[in-house]
Amino acid sequence: MTRPLARLALAVSLGAIIAQRSPGQAAARGVPSASRTKLVMLGTGTPVADPDRFGPAVVVLVDSTPYLFDAGIGVVRRWAQALRGGIAPLGPATLHTAFITHLHSDHTLGLPELIFTTWTISGNARAPLDVYGPPGLAAMNTHVLAAWSEDIAIRTGEGGEGAGERPPVVRTHEIEPGVVYRDSLVTVTAFVVHHGTVPHAFGYRIQTPDKVIVLSGDAGPPSTVAEQCRGCDILVHEGGTFTAAEATDYFRHFHTTVEALAEIATAAHPKLLVLYHQRPASPAAERAYARLRQLYAGPFVVSRDLDVYR
Repeated sequence: MTRPLARLALAVSLGAIIAQRSPGQAAARGVPSASRTKLVMLGTGTPVADPDRFGPAVVVLVDSTPYLFDAGIGVVRRWAQALRGGIAPLGPATLHTAFITHLHSDHTLGLPELIFTTWTISGNARAPLDVYGPPGLAAMNTHVLAAWSEDIAIRTGEGGEGAGERPPVVRTHEIEPGVVYRDSLVTVTAFVVHHGTVPHAFGYRIQTPDKVIVLSGDAGPPSTVAEQCRGCDILVHEGGTFTAAEATDYFRHFHTTVEALAEIATAAHPKLLVLYHQRPASPAAERAYARLRQLYAGPFVVSRDLDVYR
C-alpha cells in the first residue's frame, strides 16, 4: 500500500474520496492487508487518447489468480506495470480468463495484445485464453486471429521462435444474463445494462471469498446496477464526469450523469464507490465531482490507472 492507513481512514470518514496523485501511482484502498481480493485498475480511460488513462481494463485478483474485465488498449503492458509494483508474484503472461462488457472499440482494442503478447511471451507454457462476452465476440476474435495469421505462421513455422508450437487458442463464450463463470475462487454473474443503442451490453457481479465487486461497464438509463450491488464491497461505475445540465444528449443516453450516479450509489450503498471510464481533467469534470460530493453521502474515489483497492 502506498498510502498510510491512518490517512486513508480519515479520508473515508469524511464521506467522499477524490484521489489526487500523479498518473500511474498505485493507491490501495479499504484496509485489511490480509484481504484475499484486490481490484487492480489497469485502465480507467475513454476513447479519448489520454496518455494518463489507458483503455478500460480491470483485474480482480484473488490470491494469485487474475480475472480480467474488459481489454482496453495497453492491457498487458499495464498488467506488467502493476506486477512490477509487487501486487502478485506473477509474470505478465498470466491473464487467461477475461470478461468483456460490450464490443465498443475502447473496451476491446487490447484483445489482439491480450491474445498475441500473452501467447508470444509464454514460452512453452501457452495456456488457452477463455473470453466471455456478448454476441458478436466470437466473430471479433475470429477476425483478430485471421488478421495476424501471417504472424502466427512465421512464429510457429520452420525457424520461428515457436517452431512446431500450436497457434494461440482462444475459447470464446458468448453469454446471456446469469452466472457465466464459476470456479473455486469466484462466481461471475452477468447482468444487462443499457448503453444507448448498443444491442448487447453487460455489467458483472463478482463474488470472491471475501468481497463482492460490481462493475457497471458502460451504462446509461435506465440503470440496473443498484440491485446488483445492494451493499457490495466495491461498486466500480462509469460516468460522473458531467452534470445533467452540461451533458450532451449522447452522454445522457449512453452514459451516467452525476445526478443519476448519485441516485444509483445511494440506492446501492456500496462500501466504496470507484469511478472509472473517466475523461481527462477539465473544469466540467471538477464541477461534476464537486456536485457528486453534494449529492452522495458515501465514500467515493476517482480512480487512476494502476490504483489498487482491497
